[in-house]
Amino acid sequence: MNRFALFAMPILALALAGCSSTGTSQVAQAPVVATAPMPVVTQPMMPSTAQTTQQARLTTSVSTGFVDSAALAVMTAKDSAEANSAQFYALQFGRPGAPRQWAGDKGTTGSVSVGPYVRVNNLDCRDFTHTVKANGQDYVKKGTACREQTGNWNVVQGAA
Repeated sequence: MNRFALFAMPILALALAGCSSTGTSQVAQAPVVATAPMPVVTQPMMPSTAQTTQQARLTTSVSTGFVDSAALAVMTAKDSAEANSAQFYALQFGRPGAPRQWAGDKGTTGSVSVGPYVRVNNLDCRDFTHTVKANGQDYVKKGTACREQTGNWNVVQGAA
């Protein structure tokens, strides 16, 4: 027998072994394995800068040491809201020495002036002066406020 026949016969036998005698072919299929769904990994929602600023503005309250307590006694809700907003924006964005004015109900007005940013214990701090004019009288509160990691401003030192 020649060498070609020795090699061709086993190959031909393998090729024919794959055929069925009924004329239909059979295809081997991989076994079906049930898999558990992949867990969904979500990242914690981090607030945007605008959301953080808005939240900090809402939680900065003049009743926590930014305004003379005698002035708070004569201020209306609108006065307090206007003073809160002016206080926050002056601390957050104000230029040193440039007063931020506000006006409330019945002639009540005020202004907030801030100093330059100073780093204290890894926090941004600023001196401030908040003047309220109500019922013909001036109420002045001076102090130092620091911005916490949350963005909130808190009075850390204040004098009447």
